[in-house]
Amino acid sequence: MKESAYRHLTASEVSKLELQGCTAESWERVQVKPEFDTSRIKRVSFHGDVQLGTFQGMADFAGGLRLPSGISDTRLYNCRIGDDVFISGPIEMIANYHIGDRAVISHIDVMVYEGPTGFGNGFRVSVLNEAGGREVPIFDRLSAQLAYILALYRHRPDVISRITAMIDDYTRQLDQGYGVVSEGARISHTHLIRNVRIGPYAVIDGATSLEEGSINSCLEDPVYIGPGISARDFIVSSGSRITDSVFLDKCFVGQGVELGKQYSAENSLFFANCAGFHGEACSVFAGPFTVTHHKSTLLIAAYFSFLNAGSGSNQSNHMYKLGPIHQGIVERGSKTTSDSYLLWPSKIGPFTLVMGRHYKNSDTSDLPFSYLVESNDESILSPGVNLKSVGTIRDAQKWPKRDRRRDPDLLDVINYNLLSPFTIQKMWRGREILRNLQKTSGQKSEFYSFENTKIPRNALERGIQLYTTGIIKFLGNSIISRIEKGDCSTAEKLQETLKADTGSGKGNWIDMAGLITPQELAEKLLDRISNGQVNSIAGIEEEFRLWHSDYYEMEWTWARELVAKEFRINLDSIIPEAVIPIVETWRKAVVDLDEMLYEDARKEFRISAQTGFGTDGGEEERAKDFSEVRGEFEQNPAVIAIREHIRKKTALASKIIGRLLQNLNSPV
Repeated sequence: MKESAYRHLTASEVSKLELQGCTAESWERVQVKPEFDTSRIKRVSFHGDVQLGTFQGMADFAGGLRLPSGISDTRLYNCRIGDDVFISGPIEMIANYHIGDRAVISHIDVMVYEGPTGFGNGFRVSVLNEAGGREVPIFDRLSAQLAYILALYRHRPDVISRITAMIDDYTRQLDQGYGVVSEGARISHTHLIRNVRIGPYAVIDGATSLEEGSINSCLEDPVYIGPGISARDFIVSSGSRITDSVFLDKCFVGQGVELGKQYSAENSLFFANCAGFHGEACSVFAGPFTVTHHKSTLLIAAYFSFLNAGSGSNQSNHMYKLGPIHQGIVERGSKTTSDSYLLWPSKIGPFTLVMGRHYKNSDTSDLPFSYLVESNDESILSPGVNLKSVGTIRDAQKWPKRDRRRDPDLLDVINYNLLSPFTIQKMWRGREILRNLQKTSGQKSEFYSFENTKIPRNALERGIQLYTTGIIKFLGNSIISRIEKGDCSTAEKLQETLKADTGSGKGNWIDMAGLITPQELAEKLLDRISNGQVNSIAGIEEEFRLWHSDYYEMEWTWARELVAKEFRINLDSIIPEAVIPIVETWRKAVVDLDEMLYEDARKEFRISAQTGFGTDGGEEERAKDFSEVRGEFEQNPAVIAIREHIRKKTALASKIIGRLLQNLNSPV
């Protein structure tokens, strides 16, 4: 609103307002729009400089109720009120706030700006290490990837200081001397709002107290803050829903996050699509899709990503010597079962199932898709067995379907691929670890010791086989997708089809809190930030998005080198007939894995799974009751999907082999 759009009240308007119970320290300091109508302003106390818009429309409420816009039973101090705003009390005070058009505010106690403030921006959150050292300055555009660098790349202090300076510069620009309630926001039955910036179409209903924060709502994806919420030093991103007496202290809440049912969190970061209910988080970096649903579940001093925490899951971050200084890393896709426990420092590999209580520090990062199970106070590791779990496949398929974000401006970059250079390189290294253990300890050892875990002999041998199968499946997928889209009619054209599209992608790959990318690119970005070539948050964000869009081209660059190693071939001189055994090996790997998944799914339909069904009947009633509730095994969606996958991949292998054979038999 421009200053020129306002005028002073007329004597007649002042008289009408006073007759309607309004008072003012000075009517000279109350300004209004030219079209201002006094009829909708009743029992309002004006203090300081107040500017009022027009009140001609209706305000919408839940259940379809519509009431005339206007202001009543309110004390306003140094406020600017937009057009068709609805403010109704009793309200003790709204001070130093600009209220956007069509906002609705009713039955609150106090909403006040008391500067200076960054509205939660710039606040340092102590993640991973409670004692400090990995503080992440939160701000409106914090992404999981940027936070990953800030928290975990402390070996690059030059980079950390430059990014922190960018965030601080952004923060300094936010404080304009007033708080903001943006267009279409709805605030009701809330006790205290202090130094909070409220975005468009946000809904705040019944909160207890909100102090020093930003609620970054938008029309496409509004934020909901529900009853009993207490939050201080916080930022909440679009599409998030926080309700049922949640307590937040020094937290960042990313897009599409759900927190409820008395959840409590401090010094923690929650990124896209996380969910927290009942439990507690302390100094947690919760990467995308970190989920905890249960009471007595504590997540503390750790980095998680795509985690599913079971009831009573717990961790320890100190040994009663130098305080809570230890941290844990649990890589993407892992699960903890009920009453599980981990002693930090530890590092858990991707897609690991943690069962039982583990009192020794372990590092299983290069043994992904494992079971880590307690037995007689020992940590027993079964490498690779989660590859044949139908639950793992179900998780990988459900995550993209459960992306709740609707904001067109997405902060976090997320790659959902189960098999990627990140996980396959770990399988490759894991297979070498297992083979070396076998060589050094002997093939007849009953257990093999590795990083404070014990690997049973049969589990080690099975792990080698499973990793090999997984590697072949991924590499086969990569080479077949190239052939499908390319020309393999001659050796020369096949070689051209299998060339890399880009030089990027070689070497080690990392998972930056959801973004799977070559480590080389991350290091180059850090160098460019350090020397000032990249000097803005927008520039860093653009790099993340570019890596994500180039993923498949870079994936092939990486896979191409591994294909040569695994199959002992040179793709620069490969001929069509040399591809046929690769396709056959791939087909067998795919079918073998799918058949394992099929058998794993069958366990859910065995007689033992029917215990408790047909409670008051015999075997016939039990079977019928089970069938009515769970359905028939062959009609289960997961089972149908597995069988269909076998059919499609078998047909694809035949198609590719047919093309190769046809080209071989074609006349020159």
